[in-house]
Amino acid sequence: MTMQPKIIYNVTTKVAHAIHEEWLQWIQKEHIPAMVATGCFSKGILLKLKEHDDEEGITYAVQYFTENEDILNTYFEEFAEALRNESFVKWGDQFFSFRTIMEIVN
Repeated sequence: MTMQPKIIYNVTTKVAHAIHEEWLQWIQKEHIPAMVATGCFSKGILLKLKEHDDEEGITYAVQYFTENEDILNTYFEEFAEALRNESFVKWGDQFFSFRTIMEIVN
């Protein structure tokens, strides 16, 4: 029996217009699959924020689903630094992200 996801690791990112199209392809084809490939997440869903000020860039959120906080902590301990560094090497200061952890209530 597979466990239902209980935790969402949400990464909200504002992406500069100059890199937007290339970043969008990268997040969908490379980064989200790499996050799921860690084995810590069952899936990742890309969302675009609506009714949001896009003057400085376009804002997206990716929600990664996991079973519990222990698995999320494994991600932080074993994979987070390398995957975040990949983003900075590729995109520099052309994006800004913040992260939140949410619990699924029902």
